[in-house]
Amino acid sequence: MNIDKGRARWLPRLNPLALLGGLLALAGCTGLPSGLTAVRDFDVTRFYGTWYSIMRLDHSFERGMTNVRATYQPRDDGTVAVLNRGWNPRTCRWSTISGTARFREGPDVASFGVTLGAPIEGGLHIIALDTEDYQWALASGPTRGYLWILSRTPTMPDEQRHALMRRARDFGFPVENLVRVDQSDPPVCERG
Repeated sequence: MNIDKGRARWLPRLNPLALLGGLLALAGCTGLPSGLTAVRDFDVTRFYGTWYSIMRLDHSFERGMTNVRATYQPRDDGTVAVLNRGWNPRTCRWSTISGTARFREGPDVASFGVTLGAPIEGGLHIIALDTEDYQWALASGPTRGYLWILSRTPTMPDEQRHALMRRARDFGFPVENLVRVDQSDPPVCERG
């Protein structure tokens, strides 16, 4: 799949990840939640690649999905190509959506306006990051109702996960509502 095209790939049925663009748009802005700042001295070249969702605040666009991940790649125009992918166990299908992220304040600030399948941008902000190795990140949407704990690998040590949950709690996120994302291999589905 070529993610540089920046267009959603719709499955025959409604794609839960495709709702991300619309729901972030309904949130009404690309800004950061009040009192938070995006990571500065950000190196997007080290950020490129695949990030696995370890925990998230649940929303209809990802509810019930497993193996959720996002891949970021450079685009010739200086923006970032985004491909979100997740396994839907109900339909036994991968759901994907692609789009574009643009820097809100410049390439050294981890704050993006993201367009996924809709012409309206939603905010995605890296509010904590392993700046030494770029192995984990804490990402927020435009409100404290959107939060993801991300890792370069499908699993994260419990100690690191708990430390990020504490940090998110300190930032004012409802961490008691976080759900773990199953990153084990999807089951083989029977086709009838």
